[in-house]
Amino acid sequence: MINVGVIGCGSIGVKRHIAEYSENKDVKLVAFCDQVLERAEDQKALYGGTAYQNYRDLLADEKVDAVSVCTPNYIHAEIAIAALEAGKHVLCEKPMGVTMEEMDAMIEAEKRSGKQLMIGHNQRFVKEHEIAKEWIADGRLGRIHAFRTTFGHPGPEQWSVDGKESWFFKEEEAAMGAMGDLGVHKADLIRFLLDEEVVEVGGLISKEDKDFSNVDDNAVCILRTESNAIGTLQASWSFYGSEDNSTVIYGEKGVLRLLNDTKYSFIFAGSDGKVVEENYGGIQTNDDEGQKSPSQVMDRFINALEKGERVPVTAEDAKKSVQIILRAFESDRTHKIINKE
Repeated sequence: MINVGVIGCGSIGVKRHIAEYSENKDVKLVAFCDQVLERAEDQKALYGGTAYQNYRDLLADEKVDAVSVCTPNYIHAEIAIAALEAGKHVLCEKPMGVTMEEMDAMIEAEKRSGKQLMIGHNQRFVKEHEIAKEWIADGRLGRIHAFRTTFGHPGPEQWSVDGKESWFFKEEEAAMGAMGDLGVHKADLIRFLLDEEVVEVGGLISKEDKDFSNVDDNAVCILRTESNAIGTLQASWSFYGSEDNSTVIYGEKGVLRLLNDTKYSFIFAGSDGKVVEENYGGIQTNDDEGQKSPSQVMDRFINALEKGERVPVTAEDAKKSVQIILRAFESDRTHKIINKE
């Protein structure tokens, strides 16, 4: 049994982390923390345990074995490092951090602590994506020539507990907008699917849509991978209609479309004329409750801890996905293609 504390009781903390932990037979929720103490108290009323307003008080709680960090981006590193130093395992929401320096510090803290740090990249655990990775690794698409991956919706004001006043729209707390919220998911997914690194990044990023925000709300990036596959990554908070969370992979043996069709979530059109159409359940949205449509992030974190295995999304790995996003910002700022260091 793993005793878990959740730091940050906003929408993600409650609807994803707490909801999914509560369904895991190997978890006991023992502590909740939020700067708005009432939110932590609300979770305590539902699940028991202790409510805290200061995360350091929660970390001093000896009952807590592991924590989820569900706070604004700017403080992910500070809390994760403090938690590791306090002897807790850590599951941190993405983006892992907002600078290379703080992500390196997180990795070093994990090494010193002997505990584990996992980053919550749920798109890796979507069935369509897992099968696609297997197909690509098995050579069923042949050599990959190109790709496009998109994540867009109307923005966090639609579902965040604070609406337009949310930290998501404040640069001093979020550091980045749609790119940190959505773009990093797709940067991580492309690396996961193709099992290779991105070596060149070009980015066009704008803040034109939301007049109440001072972070990016639209971006289009051009990526080149180690094998010379080229493609686009789009992240947007201005898709005012149905959410787009699709990826298309173009290989020499056909085209694979993932979450790109309302009927079939997995479509492969082969160059030989054969078509495979499947639906494996699709991906969760922010409207889904954790119990109804689990992300699997919490379950896989706990499973690794219970079995004494390495967590499935390590900090060293997740850092490379954020690095793609940081390079896109550098590209937009300098009007240059940014190469891998």
